[in-house]
Amino acid sequence: MNCKYLKEAREFLTKGDSVQASEKLWGVAAEIVKAIASKRGIELRSHRDLWVFVDRLAEELKDPDIVRLFSIANALHQNFYEDWMPLSVVEKNAEAVIQLNEKLEKLL
Repeated sequence: MNCKYLKEAREFLTKGDSVQASEKLWGVAAEIVKAIASKRGIELRSHRDLWVFVDRLAEELKDPDIVRLFSIANALHQNFYEDWMPLSVVEKNAEAVIQLNEKLEKLL
């Protein structure tokens, strides 16, 4: 899941483009959450809907780390607009997004 976004994020990181990498990494997180919701017949229309559903998944899986990892992805989304995160931090946060993706893939 999300191989395209992950590949693009890695390419942007290699080029030193933390802003575009941040948005692709956010895309990884948002898309897997939306895919799980869609599979369950739930339409997520807002950031709030995403957050409510992520919280529900964390409770369902008994894994509060899901909320923490999604929070990191959300900070990357903010970085796309504000460009305040150093490249090295984006690289570290990429690992958190990959971890989140791995945790949620089993629900697809």
